[in-house]
Amino acid sequence: MPSTSIFVGVALLLVTVATRGSSANRLVRSRLLTSCLMFGTYAIAAVLVRYGPLPPEAAEQIRSFNPLLLVFGLSTLVVVFAINPLREDRTPDRFPAIVQDAIIIALFGLVATLFMQEKVLATTAVGAVVIGFALQDTLGNLFSGLAIQIEKPFRVGHWVMIAGTEGLVSEVTWRATKIRTKAGNFVVVPNSVVAKETITNYSEPTQDTRLEVEVGASYDAPPNEVKAVIARALRDEPLLIRTREPEILIVDFAASAITYRVRVWTTDFAADMRVRDRVRSHIYYAFRRHGISIPYPIQVEIQQEPSAASADAADVRARLPDDVEIFTSLTGEQRAQLVAGSRVQLYEAGQVIVREGDAGGSMFVIRRGEATVTLANTDGELARHRAGGFFGEMSLLTGDARSATVTAVTDCEVLEIASEAFRGVVLSDLGLVERVAAAVAARRAEHNQHRVTRASESAPIETPQTLVARVRRFLRL
Repeated sequence: MPSTSIFVGVALLLVTVATRGSSANRLVRSRLLTSCLMFGTYAIAAVLVRYGPLPPEAAEQIRSFNPLLLVFGLSTLVVVFAINPLREDRTPDRFPAIVQDAIIIALFGLVATLFMQEKVLATTAVGAVVIGFALQDTLGNLFSGLAIQIEKPFRVGHWVMIAGTEGLVSEVTWRATKIRTKAGNFVVVPNSVVAKETITNYSEPTQDTRLEVEVGASYDAPPNEVKAVIARALRDEPLLIRTREPEILIVDFAASAITYRVRVWTTDFAADMRVRDRVRSHIYYAFRRHGISIPYPIQVEIQQEPSAASADAADVRARLPDDVEIFTSLTGEQRAQLVAGSRVQLYEAGQVIVREGDAGGSMFVIRRGEATVTLANTDGELARHRAGGFFGEMSLLTGDARSATVTAVTDCEVLEIASEAFRGVVLSDLGLVERVAAAVAARRAEHNQHRVTRASESAPIETPQTLVARVRRFLRL
């Protein structure tokens, strides 16, 4: 009998070692290492009983406990082979490590009780020792960890908040749940604490997460206008979910501003700070463009005379159209009149200034910054405008839809000249239409060849006379 035990122990040890060496699964390798220890110890004990100079009492005790090693090793081997993939380094979703350990212990206890009734008392004694060490916090953590794996309030890879700690679940062990915070730190929360605390799971039932940002706007700005400006500003933000429209609510009539709460949705909870940053940036630039102020907390308002710097800035704005070639025929008075009806707009880097296909009615002159011109279904940029450059003149003169998309490369400050402002200048000098139209036609013909090389089709070529007629119709001259 001892010779058979030695043979069985060695054979199982060799099979387990070979299987462990060929497996790519780290959990399988770890569990099979336990089986190797059990089988190796079983074989060594059998050798000692057979050939060792042991007292009869010691040999009998080893012979009594030795089958338990074999049963535990076989229980581990069966569970590992039945549940885990050997060629893939992953753990089945329904059977994480902690659940597999519970199955192994249950299987070991069942086999020891059914087939080794004479060893039941020994098994119970061993279990009592284990439970004695596991009592108090350890036992609570063990059963809490098992309950977490069965109920699955969260999984590895989910973003959660537990016990006031927010982070990504990295591992759930017998004793604790490991959470990696956004700062890159590990927080280990005992499973007994997890079982008692309220758990917020940001990754289920869906990955959609709502974020909120508050902003104050002047009482002089109508709420519906403010809401529309915010909604348009957030329309193209790629970090937001396109299928869920932002929700913009008035939450307070504060001391110096109307407070708006902007609710947006994202699927990337890890980027919540970046999403809030983008939302706040979009709102700031949109408010600047539409003349909506974000008031300071005001206690006392003191009227101040315009500074010399403000006067110089206004003077620069009035002289800016001197650099625009299509307006070279305008007098100084006409340029000042044209600028008086225009607005200075500020666009942030990466924001679309005009989009191809959108309705037009104004042109833009870049005062500061850089913008790129692109066409749909075309690779690369068509042109690049810097300070002094301009675009959108056809929309200004004829109301044509935007023929290209212009995007700010850096923060861009532009002067938007509306068609109504241009009409007011033309009414005092009808000959100005022919001069401006001729300059626009020449510019368009010059750029048309470049467009042909970058797009599948060019813009239609029309004579200055045809263009003048279109301008007169659009401006109602």
